Amino acid sequence: MHHKLDLVGLERKLGSGQIQVSGLEDSLPEPMMMQSKVLHSYVPWSDELAGSVIKGKVTERGALLPILHGLSATFGYIDPRAIPLVAEALNLSEAEVFGVITFYKDFRSEPPGASVIRLCQAEACQSMGADRVAQHAKKRLGIGFGETTPDHAVTLEEVFCLGNCALSPAAMIDGRLVGRVDEERFDKLLGEIVTRFAGVTT
Repeated sequence: MHHKLDLVGLERKLGSGQIQVSGLEDSLPEPMMMQSKVLHSYVPWSDELAGSVIKGKVTERGALLPILHGLSATFGYIDPRAIPLVAEALNLSEAEVFGVITFYKDFRSEPPGASVIRLCQAEACQSMGADRVAQHAKKRLGIGFGETTPDHAVTLEEVFCLGNCALSPAAMIDGRLVGRVDEERFDKLLGEIVTRFAGVTT
């Protein structure tokens, strides 16, 4: 589906407050491959559940972002089928909703892998070797930032500040904040994911 984005109209609605934007943000195989079983708490897409999420937030101030965050928190991504639902609920065009979704990196347009690894790339973490960890992670998983392993097991993402600067480099594994993540600890964390995954599949 192709969407024509009205940038002027979108900017006007951003300025008027109709759309609010404040508050946003070696024992293993190489690349690691696992059967995909979900380790996070997201649920499969459902039009009915999506409608419920939208209805529950439609009256909030600047409702677009709360709705999109609600959908993302529920499903782990924003399915294209949500766009017309959100547009209708807020009396916006589909292009306006699509434009906001694609503007923010936090909003995925495809389901995440069974496990989601987020590596901080902010300055404090960079100064402590975050870039080396990132390159190591990409090599181990065989993917880049914003990508998911071919077996849909792991999604790797970059973030900019997890609020854990004192323990840089920081990472978040399936919603769990961890600090001092060097290459060795990354491998250990990855091993924990494999162990957890084995528990899910048995």
